[in-house]
Amino acid sequence: MTPKRHQRIMQMLDQRQPDLTVCMEGVHKTHNLAAVVRTCDAIGVSDVHAVWKNEEMQVLGGSAAGSQNWIDVHNYSKTEDAISALKKQNMQVLVTNLSDTAVDFREIDYTKPTAIILGQEKFGASKKALEMADQDIVIPMVGMVQSLNVSVACSVVLYEAQRQRQLAGMYGKATICEERRQRALFEGGHPIFAEACKRKGLPYPHIDEDGQIVADEKWWQQMQMTQQAWENIDD
Repeated sequence: MTPKRHQRIMQMLDQRQPDLTVCMEGVHKTHNLAAVVRTCDAIGVSDVHAVWKNEEMQVLGGSAAGSQNWIDVHNYSKTEDAISALKKQNMQVLVTNLSDTAVDFREIDYTKPTAIILGQEKFGASKKALEMADQDIVIPMVGMVQSLNVSVACSVVLYEAQRQRQLAGMYGKATICEERRQRALFEGGHPIFAEACKRKGLPYPHIDEDGQIVADEKWWQQMQMTQQAWENIDD
């Protein structure tokens, strides 16, 4: 991994917000899935949750592929399981929904641990999501339409969350756990070795402060390569 690549990944990791997340409930259009994941990466969201209505949809593809490499996607088959998992992390659960009890999305304190439920494109959030959420939120509109595209709504709300968190000084701090940091450094900085580890069932090695692999002789032998040979290639 080059010093420039290492610095870029480290800077990205220091911006990650592990207590801010999105849960897509039944969102199924590929371009929407891609756009949501891309926005999450841009905001610094480290985890995305998804409730799938059928197993065949349990894949995020399209233009999200690059962004997905930096985000952990957690899949569920039931809405209640997803929301329960989020509440166990002490997150306030918000759901985008046009209702009498909904508040302007800008009135929410996003500096708190927060999960945002995004409903299915045509029908919106399910009855179960509305029952379990802590608060309905709405994006005010003064035109003829009453809703935005789900990926656009996601972007609008997340950028408000980012604005509040930046004002509170929550960006630029190392809040992501060391295990996640090490994994991102290895997979993002040494992708060929990461794929080999997955293929061979080997544990990831430690990445040092310069972004280089620290492993014993046995690990290198299992890679069928010596450390000296790797260093020569790296040079």
